[in-house]
Amino acid sequence: MTCAKDYALDAPQWCPGCGNFDVLESVKDALCSLGLGPRDFIMLTGIGQASKLGFSVKCNLFNGLHGRSLPLAAGVNLANHKPRLISVSGDGDYYAEGGNHFVHAARRNLDIAVFAGDNMVYGLTKGQASPTSPPEFRTPGHADGIGGRPLNPALLALASGATFVARGFSGEKAELAGLMAKAIEHRGFALVDIMFPCVSFNRINTFGWFKSRVKPIGPEHDPSDLQAALRLAAGAADGIPTGVLYRTAAPVFSEVFPALKAGPIAERTPAYTPERVRPLLDKFR
Repeated sequence: MTCAKDYALDAPQWCPGCGNFDVLESVKDALCSLGLGPRDFIMLTGIGQASKLGFSVKCNLFNGLHGRSLPLAAGVNLANHKPRLISVSGDGDYYAEGGNHFVHAARRNLDIAVFAGDNMVYGLTKGQASPTSPPEFRTPGHADGIGGRPLNPALLALASGATFVARGFSGEKAELAGLMAKAIEHRGFALVDIMFPCVSFNRINTFGWFKSRVKPIGPEHDPSDLQAALRLAAGAADGIPTGVLYRTAAPVFSEVFPALKAGPIAERTPAYTPERVRPLLDKFR
């Protein structure tokens, strides 16, 4: 089995106390618990502080444009179904720039684990409101608050057809690592909505704010019950439920895409390949 040090790469460049440090540790712990080596998965990231996590993990990494990690993941998945796919990014990248890609990846049941960090602010670009910012959040451009209702990632994923939806908190690393491991093992679109504090630009949703509100889902919840999952995703009067909200089985996109009936593209032999490009193509087999 691998251990966390096997994934060590570049040191993270986050503010001291940033919740991303705990998310990074949880990712490594999840990979270790599954016995996955750095070559057994591909990580796809976008732009933002959460996306920087990919540069601190030794693995096959594709860092894409802002909001575009999921269409990249779709292309990788269609070309080669064998590697596990993990996408890591934040609330701005997934739900603003990449909102349309998030919805369609979920409805197609793309076989990928999505670790979505949610600190309710744009941290990389110094404090703008994100789609999940609360109405009372104030910035230089929103002096009187945001006004609009924040987007609920778990509800969006459920409404879009995701087959696995969980919610975790960076301050509960053991629970979060377990949720990540379950998402990686799940066959289909698996969202882990990760709440964590931004110590520099969000003074409302602090570590203490989250810690006082998170509440593990009890054993009475049936994760196969979509209506129950929707109620939990909407929140509870006595806190924010964490754990597996929903899990079901359904065909993944690569199984129902007609062009892939002949198998993964990476394993096919082209009818004609110019000799000058054959060595390049062979590297991807």
